[in-house]
Amino acid sequence: MHTRFDYGTAAPGVYTAMDALEQYLGACGLEPTLLHLVKLRASQINGCAYCIDMHWKDLRALGEQEQRLYSLDAWRECPCYTDRERAALAWTEAVNFVAEGHVPDAVYDACRPHFDDRELSNLTLLVATINAWNRLSIAARLAPGGYVSTIGAGR
Repeated sequence: MHTRFDYGTAAPGVYTAMDALEQYLGACGLEPTLLHLVKLRASQINGCAYCIDMHWKDLRALGEQEQRLYSLDAWRECPCYTDRERAALAWTEAVNFVAEGHVPDAVYDACRPHFDDRELSNLTLLVATINAWNRLSIAARLAPGGYVSTIGAGR
């Protein structure tokens, strides 16, 4: 598989716009591990190899255990996720599959004990943003494997 085109060269404003979203999300108050778990799960659902590679590496750089990463697609059956993470993952899947169920009330109700309105707003933007990244990466056929995490660099 070969990369079709490079956004940075063809239309640098694409990355500028997406980076602005990432800057906001990075400072929104949601835990870094939660941010990347959501990004990884959505990327798994969307089949975005580039983003799966990226967020797996970022989570490892944050000190995340491999068991939690390789069992993420079966998170409902694994005891290693917190209730807050489970709520976020359920929300991620519901928002990701919005055309199928319009984010069911049961999923929203399950999130409420773990996320206030601000956090749920930010979580929804996070899911929308990673979906956009996935679509950009898949359309351009960005090749996985070359990403190097910068998390923890310079400490």
